[in-house]
Amino acid sequence: MAILKMKRLRLMIARSQKDALLRELIRLGCVQFSELESEVQELEALHREDSETMALKTQRSSLERAVEILGRYVPEKKPLLAAMPEVSDETLLDGSGLLDSLALADEIIADDDRIKRIGAEESRERAVIESLVPWLPLDMPLDIDGTERSSVLLGSLPVKISLDKVREAIGGVTEEAELFEVSADKKASYVMIVCMKDALAEIQEVLRGFDFTAQSFAGMSGPAKQCTAGCNAALARLGREKEALSAAIVEKAARRDELKLAADRLEARLAMSEAADLALATEDVVVMQGWVPAEKEEALDRTLSGFDCAWECEEPAEADYPEVPVSLKNNKLTNALNMVTDMYSLPAYGTVDPNPLMAPFFILFYGLMMADIGYGIIMIAAALVAMKKLKPRGGSLAFCQLLLYGGIATAAMGVLTGGFFSDIPYQLVHLFNPKSTWPGLWHLFSPESDSELVLYGSMVLGLLHLNTGMVVSAVQKCKRGDKAGAIWEEGSLWVILLGGVLLALDMFFVHSSVLHYAALAVLVIGVLMLLFGAGRNAKGFGKVTAAFGAIYNTATGWFGDVLSYSRIMALMLAGGVVGKV
Repeated sequence: MAILKMKRLRLMIARSQKDALLRELIRLGCVQFSELESEVQELEALHREDSETMALKTQRSSLERAVEILGRYVPEKKPLLAAMPEVSDETLLDGSGLLDSLALADEIIADDDRIKRIGAEESRERAVIESLVPWLPLDMPLDIDGTERSSVLLGSLPVKISLDKVREAIGGVTEEAELFEVSADKKASYVMIVCMKDALAEIQEVLRGFDFTAQSFAGMSGPAKQCTAGCNAALARLGREKEALSAAIVEKAARRDELKLAADRLEARLAMSEAADLALATEDVVVMQGWVPAEKEEALDRTLSGFDCAWECEEPAEADYPEVPVSLKNNKLTNALNMVTDMYSLPAYGTVDPNPLMAPFFILFYGLMMADIGYGIIMIAAALVAMKKLKPRGGSLAFCQLLLYGGIATAAMGVLTGGFFSDIPYQLVHLFNPKSTWPGLWHLFSPESDSELVLYGSMVLGLLHLNTGMVVSAVQKCKRGDKAGAIWEEGSLWVILLGGVLLALDMFFVHSSVLHYAALAVLVIGVLMLLFGAGRNAKGFGKVTAAFGAIYNTATGWFGDVLSYSRIMALMLAGGVVGKV
């Protein structure tokens, strides 16, 4: 329920034992390595070692891609709520068989890449077949471009062009030329033109005026029918090859778990490599630095004592706090809020873990906003089943715990408001017995009929929530030696709040002139404290602007925050009304 105290670890170990030590530290799981101090890095005797991090990342990427390919060809079938497989530390850190897994991944990737290339080749063959369709009636080889004295042109003309006019224009150039229509469709007429070579240039010039498009059949030989048959044969061959490659990939799907385990093993090796990248070394010794939780120091000492190494642990100086890693230690209740904390940012080292303070408010506010027995039961059941079947860890466990506690709070608030899937019990009873006088489930208060009570209660909870944060802020300032800041900032707001409470008591309950004037006096004192605290470090006219800024920020900020908690009432009311509709 706090931020763990950390110690800086400095370590020197024989180079030959470095990998073995890193494996043990991964198994221990409590050391985070960091860059050595600049003074150490500047020593000429120390140098960086060759890194294998990029190679390991590439290998891991290959394994993950192979698993993704298998997922496309053979989707993995899992039970709806299946837990992740578990392996021992020895199995995870065992590198045997890794080369075989990488070779398998390379084969799967190569087969998939070849299948993609086959797809591109098939597209090209189909495009060729489609382009040959208009020329199927032509029995002449497509690759012939004429004889010694004659030339042959193959091409297309827009369908709107009259072929007789084209023939007439060609006849105006030479009588030793002829135009033959091979076929036609809705867009074009496909023609063959035979002419003498000495008239070819003039005829091409004439055809250009009719939007003639020459057709090239480079790389083809024989008539269009023969070329089409060759393309179909190529498609059949490619199809057989693709089918064989797909079958080979499907067959390798039986080793999917092996690839996943290899990827996890590489992840462990990658962690070791990244730690080694931060180290400096001589020919015989490796120097490393990192951080370890103070509570794990004894376990670390036992591990290090089995190696030829020297080490020391020391408390970080306050100037080093920004670089100290943060690790939170929470119980089962507050651990649920880790998920929310991680979504934003962890608290700075040397400050306060917000989870123990905010967890009760978060869970309570969630229950108030949902406030339904039925919804709460569903959430509780879902969380318990997920934790039993999935065996979640880390963030997944925190989410399940948060769902469980939110469900408990939702059901509890549902008991107080009489909500069970809104008003389903009431509706069912009156559906079967319209004359029933049963008013529905018992409730202490109802969001619909007691909306003012819920509104005031929400703002009171908001005040408690804000004051909790203010207490934490005041304590932190006192620890830093800024007691004046705690008095003039948080303290002034508490005095104003006390005056407001006394004034409310006078207005709504006690009606005493003594209490009235006492409340006004406390309010005035609080405002004066606020103004003095705002301008105590300012000079000249800055005191005036600081005073106005303090008044404005307090009125619009702090009191605005209190009013914002009315959204709890609004969401509770909206949920009940929508459920009834």
